Amino acid sequence: MVSAGSSCRNRIGSRNFRSFGFNPGAMLLIPLACFGLAGCGSNTSSTSGSAPAITSFAANPAGIDSGASSTLTWAVTGAASIAITPGTFTSTLASGSTSVSPTVTTPYTLTATNASGSTTSIRTVTVNTTATPTISSFTASPTNIASGSSSTLSWTTIGAATIAITPGTFTSTSASGSTSVTPAATTTYTLTAANASSSSTATATVTVTASSGPLAIITTSCPGGTQGSAYAGCTLVASGGVPPYTFSVSTSSSYPPLPEGMSLDAATGNISGAQIGGQGTYTPEFVVTDSTNAQAAQQISFAITGSNAFLANIFPSTSIFHHRVDAATTGLPVDTSPAAPMYSGYLPETVKPFFGNNSNAPFPNGIPAFEVPFNQPDVSVTTTVYQSYFTSGPIPANAPVEGTSNSTGDRHVLIYLEAGGGNNPALYEMWQGIYENGPWTDSSNALWPNVASNALTPQGMGTSDAAGLPVAPLLANADEVIGTGTPTTPNGTIRHPIRFTLNHMLNYWVWPATQTAGVGSCTAADGSAIPVESQISQSSPPASCTMSGPAGEIYRLKASVATPSCAATSPQAAIIITAFRNYGIILADNGDSGGLIGTPDARWNDNDLACLTSLTLSDFEPVNVSSLIVSNDSGATSH
Repeated sequence: MVSAGSSCRNRIGSRNFRSFGFNPGAMLLIPLACFGLAGCGSNTSSTSGSAPAITSFAANPAGIDSGASSTLTWAVTGAASIAITPGTFTSTLASGSTSVSPTVTTPYTLTATNASGSTTSIRTVTVNTTATPTISSFTASPTNIASGSSSTLSWTTIGAATIAITPGTFTSTSASGSTSVTPAATTTYTLTAANASSSSTATATVTVTASSGPLAIITTSCPGGTQGSAYAGCTLVASGGVPPYTFSVSTSSSYPPLPEGMSLDAATGNISGAQIGGQGTYTPEFVVTDSTNAQAAQQISFAITGSNAFLANIFPSTSIFHHRVDAATTGLPVDTSPAAPMYSGYLPETVKPFFGNNSNAPFPNGIPAFEVPFNQPDVSVTTTVYQSYFTSGPIPANAPVEGTSNSTGDRHVLIYLEAGGGNNPALYEMWQGIYENGPWTDSSNALWPNVASNALTPQGMGTSDAAGLPVAPLLANADEVIGTGTPTTPNGTIRHPIRFTLNHMLNYWVWPATQTAGVGSCTAADGSAIPVESQISQSSPPASCTMSGPAGEIYRLKASVATPSCAATSPQAAIIITAFRNYGIILADNGDSGGLIGTPDARWNDNDLACLTSLTLSDFEPVNVSSLIVSNDSGATSH
């Protein structure tokens, strides 16, 4: 008999028995005390010659503390499967490993099996149950709570049979886990991890802060600023709730963001800006969040003065955009073309200033414009709907957007590039511009590469304006109205027609416009139809039209119309009314009938500008400027 655990194999065949004179058919028990046998060791096997062999079986480490792990590794040959007991682990791999975590000293048996038999090997993992338990972590989250709120205590231990958390009666047998606590006052919690021989402790503190009143932003005002300059700074201050605080600007479409070029530090509440791009009055909503996620909001206004003196220098003084049209000075006649008058249904509408200070609160009111240096870097511009004159341009991140980035309207972006570095001054205009964190997208754009010349855009190509006109030089702006005076005592002069809108323009244009988007049609003198969306002449007008008011038509305030009495106490409006007489208004787009367009600016006096509504569109007459034309593609005037 071979004792259990022996791996000796009987290698004496029947031929050997015969050579000793034995009868191989008889039963004979012979002690196989390893004589004539190979491979005696600690493994056992079946008596088959093709049973699997165990090359190695090891435990690493062979001794562990309670709660720790050991890795059993094996290598076998000829086995169809292996199994490790105690446990249910099995595998068909010839070599591999598995982790075990016995709580007491345990012998592990590896059994390698194939169709002919099995082989076993035993390795023991010794468990030290007297080792001190280890606390890997014990934390509270959050560590700072308001009275009545909760915090979560979490732990991870090794070698502990039990854990307990005090104060309180919480206990557990889990090596890791969590539990919620709601202390009434600041409390230090102690975790005790224990086994049969010893214990370890760790602490975590939950700080309870009593609310000092309702959470609020107590800052109610901030300084204004000037477009193109650095912002002086403002710091939001909050009170109540449970500090620390986090500040943000509401992204609701009901409020504007901060003026372009300004930003908010979420942790300190500091508002700063190296260069303000926006202009007009913005009233964003600020939100403070305390450590319990409670929130409070406060609106604060930022009155930004524009810096638009450059607009007066766009296009030469010989341009139609700077030419007087009053009859007394120029002798220019009324345009008697059937296409020329504003549609009769619009004539009762008042002039409405679509620009100002707080007249569109909380958003700035008007179309902003921004001047950049000649070396302003170009960025990518992607146009998604209509015509594109440029795919990159000097459009900075702080370029102001009409209605701000929260607007769903026209979102004009107007950039004047100064001359320099061998380059001409240029005008870049976008419609529905959207800043994309570096590049921009727009729905259409236009470019005047040299605004020191009188060149117009190509006929029929269009611009960012429905009439194919430039927007920037036709805006009423506070710099030209105020002049060298003050907002309350302005002394400036407007020397250009001011762009305005009608509900629908006629579907034709006249010089200096280059495009239209309108309704109606006209017939020539010979009775033939004039193709819509084309240019018509003031000197050779259509015979009849189903609608009137072509894009690009200039209308002046009639000499017979008295200046409204309110102008005596509305000096800003008085200067604009004078411009109505001398330079007129120019039909540029579809919109509210009588909508007069200017820049947003904190210096506008909305009550003063309201005097303009004393005038109606019936107070204006169309002007025939055909005698001034030098070239159809040029804005230059002949005299």
